Amino acid sequence: MKQYKELLERVLAEGKKKEDRTGTGTISVFGHQMRFRLDDGFPLLTTKKVFLKGIIHELLWFIKGETNIKYLVDNGVKIWNEWPYEIFKKSDAFNGESLEEFVEKVRTDDEFARAHGNLGPVYGKQWRNFCGVDQLSELISQIKASPDSRRLIISAWNPSELTDMALPPCHCFMQFYVSDGRLSCQLYQRSGDIFLGVPFNIASYALFTMMIAQVCGLKLGDFVHTLGDAHIYTNHLEQVRLQLSRDERALPTMRINPDVKDIFSFKYEDFTLENYDPHPAIKGAVAV
Repeated sequence: MKQYKELLERVLAEGKKKEDRTGTGTISVFGHQMRFRLDDGFPLLTTKKVFLKGIIHELLWFIKGETNIKYLVDNGVKIWNEWPYEIFKKSDAFNGESLEEFVEKVRTDDEFARAHGNLGPVYGKQWRNFCGVDQLSELISQIKASPDSRRLIISAWNPSELTDMALPPCHCFMQFYVSDGRLSCQLYQRSGDIFLGVPFNIASYALFTMMIAQVCGLKLGDFVHTLGDAHIYTNHLEQVRLQLSRDERALPTMRINPDVKDIFSFKYEDFTLENYDPHPAIKGAVAV
């Protein structure tokens, strides 16, 4: 993951201090691109352990078109909990519950989850129902029928519904490209939290590309990650320097159940990561 290390180094060397929506403060650069050849190994960070279970379940959640955190909570994935909790705290139903108590109510009370666990029309809604269009189904059909098309696109950025979302999409636009029987994907991410979010995003969209390649009968090409505002939060600087002090290790291999030929039929058990030998995880606070 030399590309990721170079991004961290660039932001530390060239980044400008900027205020941000969360009030935390960042060091930021505008415009950065990384390219990962998927045949070289699965691009999962080795300078810290990354929560692969969360990556897989979040991706399956997007593919299902779901926007309620209950599926994630039921599968032990916490990455989206803070956003609906912040909305809940402003509601008449809030009685001083902690985040942990809120999550437990989502897990055990279906009615409560329906009322307070929804994030609005975020990624899954846009992938599967963008103003009535199932973009993911259309994408698969187009790749199979017209692989040379320059319109192999999914957009999560829907201006008409942004105000209804708990968080407007950060990774908001992707384009697929077929050449020599290989599928590549380029993601445009308007805003990238480099320490916490970007490692997730790299692995998630690399895996998504692999899944689509399999169901379309294609080999693996590249994952190209284009970032707009690429930033390190000021409360992550110590963690970033610790990462940079660690040696990089060989990339792991992702095995996908070859029997799955339908993008909507994948299950968590269809993915096996082999030879992942990372350094220990590094904790950092999420800016909400």
